[in-house]
Amino acid sequence: MASEEHNTGLRMSRRAFTAAVGATGAALALPIRANAAPKILGPEDLKVAPGARVPVGLAGVARNSDATATENAVAEAVRAVSDLSWLSRGDSVLIKVAANSGNVYPATTDPAALRAMIELLREHGAGRIVVADMSGVQAIRFTPDSLTGSSRELMVSAGLASVAEAMDAEVHAFEEAGWDGFFAERPVATGSWKREILLPNVLREVDHVVLMPRCSRHVLAGSTLALKCAVGWWRHDSRLEYHHDASTFAQKTADANTLPTLREKQRLVVTSATKVMALFGPDTGHVVAPETGLIFASTDALAHDLVSLSWLLATRAAVPSDEREAFMGDPNTSATSVNLINRMVTTWLGGVGKAFSAERLEPWPTHDVWNDRVLRRAFEISGGVPDVELAHVGGVSDRLIGTLAGAVRLPA
Repeated sequence: MASEEHNTGLRMSRRAFTAAVGATGAALALPIRANAAPKILGPEDLKVAPGARVPVGLAGVARNSDATATENAVAEAVRAVSDLSWLSRGDSVLIKVAANSGNVYPATTDPAALRAMIELLREHGAGRIVVADMSGVQAIRFTPDSLTGSSRELMVSAGLASVAEAMDAEVHAFEEAGWDGFFAERPVATGSWKREILLPNVLREVDHVVLMPRCSRHVLAGSTLALKCAVGWWRHDSRLEYHHDASTFAQKTADANTLPTLREKQRLVVTSATKVMALFGPDTGHVVAPETGLIFASTDALAHDLVSLSWLLATRAAVPSDEREAFMGDPNTSATSVNLINRMVTTWLGGVGKAFSAERLEPWPTHDVWNDRVLRRAFEISGGVPDVELAHVGGVSDRLIGTLAGAVRLPA
């Protein structure tokens, strides 16, 4: 596997950093506040969910292939899991990209994959197509009275806006609708969120949603795949609760994917993982370009994430151990680093006082998919581990298919 470093990191003022460090040092000494957290299944409790097997389309793309190879692979992977019969002529579709920053793929969604998805939707009669997200709090400051930063500008920098505009799709930055451009819903899965979650009004305007995350490590969540991509929908008061009440961080991530509007409208999850951010993340880190990159597609976000996380762990394992274990090389392995970063984010969202009162965030191991707390909470919600069927459409060796199939099969 070829690799490279992306060193365009987060920007923050010295004052904000100093305040966050001070708040973190004090807060780490405080006891964790009591919280009746919803259940996260232990490994011994895992079982296969009842019902039919869940297909995940899988296509390979050779390293250094041109964008056309990725576009063809995306179309084939999608066709392996859906005939798009849910899409009637003239229907509107929102493509939720991952544009946490303005950094290029794989820090954000692959523009070639986005182009392929828009083309496929057009071929099947889609009318209005909206490409949308709201970027991370390191770049966007959003309150009832003020707004700084621009998700639209970051989508331009990441190469996503130009693809959308060239294909006659709208670019939509959720914060541009203003603080009142959001509506409130409660997740179907209860217990982790105290308040309603605020979602952009544009969700009510569209008929369907296609989610296009990337495959990346994440300093707080371990990984950022489809389920974690949900954060991009939320207004900043919801993001504040997410980071402040951190003892249920994993549960909140999974539970937020049960919001009624998302359940009603989300049709597909499609990821280009021809490059993987294997360390650090979400905006910068060690990027691995495997000899054969992968495209995943599924109608089921949890099945998708089982495969995507398996691929992330495989690429991470290929990084030399001295880089994986270096100080701040992969902060999610350190509880101190995780809480420093989470309280820094809480400071950005709610001020130093909120950083002082924030709950501790305990990182979790990612040796295999069964140790991931977000997935284990999602298994609890959905009734078990999805029985994944890899729908291979070409370009992937039998050996790699076997490795992935074994990784997502519940151990006996």
